[in-house]
Amino acid sequence: MQQETSRLRIDALRPGDAEALFACRSAPSVARFQGWCPVDLAAARDFIDAQRFMPAGTSGQWSQRAVRLRESGLLIGDMGLYLPKDARGPVEFGVSITPRHQGNGYASEAVRALFGEMFGTQGRHRIQASVDPRNLASMAMLRALGMRQEAHHIQSLWLGDEWVDDVIFAMLASEWPAHRAATSHRG
Repeated sequence: MQQETSRLRIDALRPGDAEALFACRSAPSVARFQGWCPVDLAAARDFIDAQRFMPAGTSGQWSQRAVRLRESGLLIGDMGLYLPKDARGPVEFGVSITPRHQGNGYASEAVRALFGEMFGTQGRHRIQASVDPRNLASMAMLRALGMRQEAHHIQSLWLGDEWVDDVIFAMLASEWPAHRAATSHRG
């Protein structure tokens, strides 16, 4: 799955992305909300190598895609995607943007492209995301995209060295057309 938006290209992670992926995922402001953080550059390389042998959209597994600036190809983050084995099950996603590029609407743009692909081309029924409620920016983005908060699980995940809450957001394919029109003008 490769996609282009007005400012982004979403495609496969490459061996040359290891340094940028490590820098993004190990930044404290990003790492505190992630289930996976590379301990060193070698771990980022190993992760990318493992992803190279798993085609995007492999059912029953998480796959990670690069989020790049379209013009320069600079890696500014990544997007995880889980497609269930049963095509009727919910698609799950997560997105990380390097601190230097946060606040510019890149995560929203990448997620809108994902919604278009999943609801449009692939005809999926439901998309959901799990977020730490301390990540206020991510929660605001999901709401702005039209996702609704469906659950708030108290201390349900062990993340890093602490129990954290988990908030579930979701959207149905039938809800996307109204939100697509409302958010298409945003960058």
